[in-house]
Parts: sequence; structure tokens; C-alpha cells
Amino acid sequence: MSTPFPFTAVVGQDDLRLALLLNAVSPAVGGVLVRGEKGTAKSTAVRALAALMPEVDVVPGCRFSCAPASPDPACPDGPHGAGAGEPRPARMVELPVGASEDRLVGALDIERALSEGVKAFEPGLLADAHRGILYVDEVNLLHDHLVDLLLDAAAMGASYVEREGVSVRHASKFLLVGTMNPEEGELRPQLLDRFGLTVEVAASREPDERVEVVRRRLAYEDGPEEFAARWADEEAAVRRRIAAARELLPQVRLGDGALRQIAATCAAFEVDGMRADIVMARTATALAAWAGRTDVLAEDVRQAALLALPHRRRRNPFDAPGLDEDKLDETLEEFGGQDQGDGDGDDDPDPGPGGGPGGRPEPDDAPRGDGDTAARPEAGEGGEPRPSGGAGEQSPVRAAEPFRTKVLSVPGLGDGAAGRRSRARTEHGRTTGARRPQGALGRLHLAATVRAAAPHQRARGRSGPGLVVRRDDLRQATREGREGNLVLFVVDASGSMAARQRMSAVKGAVLSLLLDAYQRRDKVGLVTFRGSAAEVALPPTSSVDAAAARLESLPTGGRTPLAAGLLKAHEVLRVERLRDPARRPLLVVVTDGRATGGPEPVALAGRAARLFAGEGVASVVVDCESGPVRLGLAGQLAAGLGGTAVTLDELRADSIAGLVKDVQNDRRAA
Repeated sequence: MSTPFPFTAVVGQDDLRLALLLNAVSPAVGGVLVRGEKGTAKSTAVRALAALMPEVDVVPGCRFSCAPASPDPACPDGPHGAGAGEPRPARMVELPVGASEDRLVGALDIERALSEGVKAFEPGLLADAHRGILYVDEVNLLHDHLVDLLLDAAAMGASYVEREGVSVRHASKFLLVGTMNPEEGELRPQLLDRFGLTVEVAASREPDERVEVVRRRLAYEDGPEEFAARWADEEAAVRRRIAAARELLPQVRLGDGALRQIAATCAAFEVDGMRADIVMARTATALAAWAGRTDVLAEDVRQAALLALPHRRRRNPFDAPGLDEDKLDETLEEFGGQDQGDGDGDDDPDPGPGGGPGGRPEPDDAPRGDGDTAARPEAGEGGEPRPSGGAGEQSPVRAAEPFRTKVLSVPGLGDGAAGRRSRARTEHGRTTGARRPQGALGRLHLAATVRAAAPHQRARGRSGPGLVVRRDDLRQATREGREGNLVLFVVDASGSMAARQRMSAVKGAVLSLLLDAYQRRDKVGLVTFRGSAAEVALPPTSSVDAAAARLESLPTGGRTPLAAGLLKAHEVLRVERLRDPARRPLLVVVTDGRATGGPEPVALAGRAARLFAGEGVASVVVDCESGPVRLGLAGQLAAGLGGTAVTLDELRADSIAGLVKDVQNDRRAA
């Protein structure tokens, strides 16, 4: 087993370390969501925490880690009698992004259940993580239904497996930790709310601290065991402190004054529901226990708010989580001074690991930890230089107010990732039929299985009431739901589009479609063209807010290399088809259809458009042409693409409703 990087050797990242330690002290806090750019020690810190967790006593031979003193009465391996337990380290179980539902919650042996009537249950990751840590790296990329199952188990402390009338329940209490890079997409707000705390992490911009990060990481890679041994004393001290704080936690008093501050803070930031109040109360109590106190002080309430509220406050979909600390201080001051505990508020709390009050490390001459982030280049995505602005380039304009759109969908039946846009064969949805399983059996189609087995009962020697079922009889349900698509925007940023009012309306329309893509769990990409070249402003990503940011800063000016924009989009789709072949694309071209620069630019654009038509790519052209004289070039482009053209005005509200039918009708006619 590899030696993890020591938790106490992590440089900086004070909030991250504190949030993890508070959950180690009080798992009832509800876990941690760690948001940050790549290379910031997110995974390193989480994996290091497992070594600090106290050992647990388990019933020998129990696959569900029951505690000998209070075994789960519903444990599938039970009932457990009285007896001594055996100690073992707390587990850290990792949930892969591509895990199946059976791998998460466990699986029943359907064949034995039907033929023998027994509950032969194979535990999943939720059982393995009981009384330990469940870690989900890139939790924002996890399928929504898996996140729902995961968070339901975390909230109830138990996992339920229901399969065709057979039910299994087992205890599943764990410290839930998720990490994510916001550039790769956001979690839904209701899922964000289910994480107790959230922490934003970023690489330090201080050269000395970055030097120490590199120095320690290299030392660890040269000799993990020797490096860990140098930090053994610090690790043991933190481990003892966690155990002491756990023992002190039941004695911590949360006074009425602190409760009033918690309630007033949640009300001031307009958080929905009561979960934020409860999480803040538990976090403040854990902070007091971590500091070695039995009373909750105002500073505990303030720190609890900074950890528990940023991801819960009301905000627009593309706004990053955050908290106005001035407003927080004003609220705490207004409702402070009442029953803050019997302790002397002037006494400094016990220092935590690193010497800071409440366990927060203070700056010192030797930074602690690991993490690194390379400086971001100013070049465009993929290393391509951004097109240089010509003399006619205009500064970016703000997008007009976004509006609600109707659904744009790709015709046919797909097999892509779960989402909310186009029809697809999925693991969840309405049952449409049955088929023989390919590999491991998923959702059993009971009626089809019985029909397949029934004609063979006499030949198989059936003599009792039980049904004799063979592997060949099993049938898996086929289901139809919705998938997410790749919506690739190709936006004309040339001089012909540069009228400020028109470009503002164009950006508003694209932003409206981005909002729709955010809600429907699509991937999006952004290609722009102007001057003499096209650029991939944003490669296909699940981070719709990143696309909105690139759109907002988009300048205009220069000629209209329409063919270059289409060819660049074709290349993007070609590469993405290799990476994610099941995800179907929808091309949205935003242009007035004019093409300038080079020989026969309109004809060249037409030939580029026919590449998409030949591959059957669903497309929509948003015609941005204005003025009394219209050339109709956008309509010609749509015909070449085999798609539909719609004017900018027709995008609003009910006018866009016909787009889906138009796309589908055009495809059927072809």
C-alpha cells in the first residue's frame, strides 16, 4: 500500500484543512465540497485525512463494519451477538466517476432470488465506507442519479436497495468529501445544499510558498516513507487532538445568543430552507470542541458561516459562490452580545495544529503542504494564439438581458450521458421493452424473465412452487429518458456584426441558450471568427459559466472568415466525437451569413457547410442580418448545413418553439 502524503505537511490551504478536521471531529456536519483549480492539493489533503482518523472496532467477519457495542439490527450479515470486536483503521473509499449504480449501492443475485427465494446481496461502496470516508473526485462529473443516491444515504445514515420486490437495508454512515474543478461544470444548487461545508482553494501566488510546495513534493516522491517519518510527530498530535475533540463534543454548549446569530445570518443571506441553520450550529459546536472549549463563541459562528453559507446563498446560475464578509460582520454585531457562553471571551482559544486560534494555522517561515498550479498562458485554448485585433476592433459590449427559451433537441434516439435535452436510451426513465443482458445484469425486467423461463419448467424438472430460472432466461429492461448533448456555438464576431446594439442582442440570445444548456446538463463549446482566422474560445466543457464569461469578453471587428469558423467547428466536433462518441452534437451558428476575405468566400463557406450536412449534424443558424436590404445569406447557409434558419427576433419566447419541429422535419425530409 502506498504511503499517503502527510496531512500536516500540506502547505497553506487553511480553510480546506480546517473543514476536513471539523468533519473528522463531527461527521454530523455533513461533509465537505472542495472547489478549486487543478493542482491545488485537493485530492492530496483528502487522502491524507484518512491516516488521521481514529481506529474503529468492528464485528469480526461483518462485511458492513458493524460496531460490536451497537450492531445494526437490520444488518444483512446479522444478527450479531455480544462479543469483542477487532480494531482496524478507518477506511477511505473512492467512488469513481464512471461507477454504476450497482457498484455504489450493491447488487442482488437476481437468479438466486428468483429460483431460491434468498437475499444474496453483494455489498457496494456505501457499505465499504460505513464508519469511514467516502471520497468522490470530480463529483460534478458524477451522474445526477448517483449523486442523489449518495447524498440520500449520507443524510439518512443508511442505504436501501430495492429491486423487483426484494429489499435490503444496511447502515451507511460516512464522512462525505467531494472535490471538483468549477471549470468542468457546476453541481445543481439542490445538490450543493446537501454538502455541509464548501471550501474554495487556489494555488498561492507567493513565490516562497510555491517553492516550499515544490520542495516538499519532490522530497516526498524521492522517499515517501522517509518523508512521512519526518512528519510522524505532527501527525500523531493531530490524531490525538481529533480524538480529544470527539470526546469533548457532547459537552459543548450552544447558547441562545449563538443560535440567534446563526438564525439571523441565514436570514440575512436569504438561504432557502433550514439546512443551513442546522449545519452552522453543528459546525460552530465542532469549532468550539476543536479549540478545546465547551462554549460556542461569536468567532465560531462567524467561521461556521464562512464555511457553510457561500454555496447556499441565492445567486444567479453563472455567479461563483461567495459571501459578503462586511455584511456578515454587521449581522453578527447586530445580534451579538447575548448569551455567548459562560466562558471568558477574552481568553485565547487553544491553538490547533499550526498554532492558529481554533485550529487555523498561522503564517510562519516554513509553509506547510503540497499543491501547485502552473501559470495560465495568455494564448487561446489549445495553445493557439488569439487573433490579433485589427484597427477596426471594438471593445466588448455587455450582453442584453437573457430570456427563457424553448427546448432545442437533436432528433432521433441517442445513447449519450444522462441529461434533460434529447430522447435517449438510458438506465433511468420509462420502460420501453426488454433485451438480453450484455455483461452484468442491470435493471431486471421481471415479466419478460418469467415469460422466457416459463416454457422450460417441465424440461427442467420443476417439482415445487419455485420457478427454475437459468442465466439465459434473464431479461434486462430497456428504458428511455433524456440525454445531454454537445451544444457548439459558432459566433460571428466580425465587423459586420459590430453594431453595438445588435451585438448586445446577439450576446443576450447566446447567453439565454447557455442558461438553457446549464439547466439541461449539456456540454458546450464556443468557436468565434473574425479578422483573418477562427478561434476555439472554449473547447467542449461542462462548465457553462466559463462559456458565459468568454462570451461576455468577446470583442468584435475585422473581416468575416465564415468558412474558417465552420471548418474550426468541424474540427472541434471531429475531435470530440473521438473523445465522447455517444454524445450527439447540436450546432448553433450565430451570423448574418456574410463572408469576406480570400477568393470566393461565400462559395467556400457553402462547401464547409455541406460537411456538416453530410455527417447528419443537427444545426440551427441564428440570422443576425438587419436593415431594410437583406441578402438572405444566413438562409442559404442553413440550407447548406441541412438545418434551420431563424432570425434574432424569432429566438425570443414562443417564437423559438418551432425550431425543434423545424430541425426534426428537415431531417426527416432529408
